Amino acid sequence: MRPGIDERLLVGYQDRDDGAVYQLDTETALVQTVDFFTPIVDDPVDFGAIAAANALSDVYAMGGQPLTALSLVMYPYKTWPLELLQQIVAGGTEKIAESGCLVVGGHSVGDEEIKFGYAITGRVAPDQVWRNQGARAGDALVLTKPLGTGLLATAVKRDLLPATALEDALVSMKRLNRDAAACAKKFPIHAATDITGYGLLGHLVEMLAGSGLGARVRVDAIPRFAAVDEAVAVGAKTGAARTNRAFVVEHGLIEDAVLEKHAPVLFDPQTSGGLLFALCADAAEDLVRDCRKKEIDAAVIGTVSSSPGIGCLA
Repeated sequence: MRPGIDERLLVGYQDRDDGAVYQLDTETALVQTVDFFTPIVDDPVDFGAIAAANALSDVYAMGGQPLTALSLVMYPYKTWPLELLQQIVAGGTEKIAESGCLVVGGHSVGDEEIKFGYAITGRVAPDQVWRNQGARAGDALVLTKPLGTGLLATAVKRDLLPATALEDALVSMKRLNRDAAACAKKFPIHAATDITGYGLLGHLVEMLAGSGLGARVRVDAIPRFAAVDEAVAVGAKTGAARTNRAFVVEHGLIEDAVLEKHAPVLFDPQTSGGLLFALCADAAEDLVRDCRKKEIDAAVIGTVSSSPGIGCLA
């Protein structure tokens, strides 16, 4: 046990994991997480649903089952109609209900900009918690959703691409990571996380932090949304991608021509992105197969290496 930390706290903020885990007894622990953000899409119902799926994702990434949700609302009540907020809340409530979780309350404050999300409490067996660290050399890396939500949302918002370019990503962002997590529970998962604001390589760095291990990513195997390359071609960029790259460079990124070609996607911040698993290589294709039976666009995207640094392979 770490000095000054209650032994019941299995995972805390010091661990930089997807949520906190607090043990109640030998059979049950609570998973707690919170997430909220500004609108990524114009439709209020879709925004609410995406915010809910995104908040729930951290519980799934730790192997847990969501139980209760508290809504977090920041809203410009003086300048925007209340009906808009009601639609946002309706979209979120429906998605929370789909997960089997219950909205049990919340809190709202006035703000100049809309922000919405949830604090989620879930349940997990103490000996079945997935951590974002624990990957082993030789493990395969499996990703369960395509990349590109940040690029596409930016391109549409700036009128660089039509709204239809975001349709596939919209469906994906609203999809719960519940089914992907359920598929993975049949396999020996060594590490797990969800891909959100730090982008694929940023979250991969967190998965490998302090282990002395590295990764080799097969960029051509990474699923991406159909319009992503077009978004890059028309100049869509996000500020977070630059920050993400700087973070990964500090942790041993191997910069070469392959990386440069795919950098916009590899560092793209995701909203309600997929799960990333590190597991025994001989089980990875079986996990992908099971995911695809559930119409989950999963793929083996690389391996964990005994050599430090993150490199990209064509």
